[in-house]
Amino acid sequence: MTPTQPPGTTPRFDGYGVLITGAGRGIGAATAHRFASEGAHVLVTDLDGARAARTAEAIRESAPVRAAGGTAEALACDVADQDAVEAAVARAVAAFPTLDVLVNNAYACSTDVPLFEDESDESWQRDLDVSLTGPYRCARAALPHLVASGRGAIVNIGSVNGEQDFGNHGYSAAKAGLASLTRTLAGHAGPRGVRVNLIAPGTIRTDAWAGKDAQLARAAALYPLGRVGEAEDIASAVAFLASRDASWITGTTLRVDGGLTSSNYGFHQAVSDA
Repeated sequence: MTPTQPPGTTPRFDGYGVLITGAGRGIGAATAHRFASEGAHVLVTDLDGARAARTAEAIRESAPVRAAGGTAEALACDVADQDAVEAAVARAVAAFPTLDVLVNNAYACSTDVPLFEDESDESWQRDLDVSLTGPYRCARAALPHLVASGRGAIVNIGSVNGEQDFGNHGYSAAKAGLASLTRTLAGHAGPRGVRVNLIAPGTIRTDAWAGKDAQLARAAALYPLGRVGEAEDIASAVAFLASRDASWITGTTLRVDGGLTSSNYGFHQAVSDA
């Protein structure tokens, strides 16, 4: 659900410049829409440039976005390519008055193999290159501009996979590394006025789960809140961490997981006499 701005108030991200990776669909697209609906100028980047363009167009056509004065542009960007990352940051800096927020959302997640020893170097390296080194590249390129804005924030999209075993070895290792990078970068960037935080989502209903309604239903039963997450749940959390409402929060991991990692609800249900 897109928030509506109370009459006569200034949108929360009025005039902000926001760069989001992997924003052509899913969490990234919902986050781009959320920022634009609160007045931000958003650069929607995605490995698939056509997909990014469609998302940006849909955002521009949104009535809440038009009412808030938000904008959206699109650019193809592979975060595994340093030149592409630098081009995306340069585009945002040229297009917007300031670059204030970087959302590192792009990821790669290889399919699990039956045995750990069967995993290939190629799939392992791809997961790390996109999901961990990609955010490193983006943060490195964007940081001087985030410092210059005076209100800079980086929000990394991690995963509960970085905290517990849910499979996908390379992806999980990358997300655990991203949580560590978040903490160390927060310590480095904090004195320069830039906050760095991470969101660890649980199961989110996105295109990655298309055609898997039965699996999602089984997963929902394991969540204390009784449902899987929606992309908008994560977008809301990203907007909070990027806003001045979170001005004294940095270096933290915010779990947005329906309570999955707070208790072993599935085990409790399995052994309960009720």
